[in-house]
Amino acid sequence: MNRPLPTIDLLDSVWLTLQPASDVWGWIQREILAETGSIHNEDHAHLIDANIGVLWASSGFTKKGRVVLGQAEQVMFRAGGWQKARQEQQIRDWFGDVPEYLITLAADYCAQCTDAEFCALVEHELYHIAQATDQYGAPKFTQEGLPKLQMRGHDVEEFVGVVRRYGAGEDVQQLIEAASRPPEVAKINISRACGTCLLKSA
Repeated sequence: MNRPLPTIDLLDSVWLTLQPASDVWGWIQREILAETGSIHNEDHAHLIDANIGVLWASSGFTKKGRVVLGQAEQVMFRAGGWQKARQEQQIRDWFGDVPEYLITLAADYCAQCTDAEFCALVEHELYHIAQATDQYGAPKFTQEGLPKLQMRGHDVEEFVGVVRRYGAGEDVQQLIEAASRPPEVAKINISRACGTCLLKSA
């Protein structure tokens, strides 16, 4: 099963263009969320029944001096009247309904990055959609018994210069410890989820 790729017409677009990427959500469900997936991650179990839409954007964009290659967001309409109706219609035209969350991926990057880089980008965005917890840290659920979801920030927000000058705080130290261990996902698992490029280079 090859990883999903954006279409050529999207990559050739002269405008910043958005396109639904339903094949990406199907791939995520098969390879990451399902227990039988090649790169299954229990951390995302709360997303199994989530209503998430995925979009390709023809390119990334620059924000605060950095290029954004992926974005996760809760779908909200900050307008009323015809503006809201127009926005809702666009989303329905893309997905058939209005998803609760939306993940957008930069098509130009995803078309040329490695399988491991693609998996890392996708999982980065999935980690932003967390299960809400109560004041004691217990997971919250909706009235229907599904996990109650919410957006979450990054585990670590720090500058390299601060760490270099003053040392690593607890959050950064946890990241350092994680980085010092071998990756949990083996190249063979990534190749099974994405295609053959890692097998060729192994």
